Amino acid sequence: MPVTRPQRVVLKKVLDTNAILYLLGGKLTKPLPPAQYFISVISEMELLSYPSLDEAALTQIRSFLSEVRVVELNEQVREIAIDLRRKHKLKLPDAIVAAPALSLQAQLLTNDVKLLRVPGLTGSPLELKKK
Repeated sequence: MPVTRPQRVVLKKVLDTNAILYLLGGKLTKPLPPAQYFISVISEMELLSYPSLDEAALTQIRSFLSEVRVVELNEQVREIAIDLRRKHKLKLPDAIVAAPALSLQAQLLTNDVKLLRVPGLTGSPLELKKK
């Protein structure tokens, strides 16, 4: 009889843009837990479009982006984002950032209080270092 091994559960987490900035800026009190990490395409665009980025910061961002999966604006994500914006009066970028968490049934890591209050969205704030 073959031995069945329990399947390893891979946690899925979506990072909000502010969470990514805290991570890259060394402001988190502890490392992110092991998981499969995703970001919205809008977070990718926000990160790469800061006018004051120098080469070192751009290299750091590109390295980070190579470690996560970018969720594109497919039909399902668009519909969820539209629904979030209409029902919860979110800003469009926030709705687009949150939609992949619902689409993937993942936890959203964010310090955006408004996103943490959205019913049905599993969110968690990040603990930041004291100044």
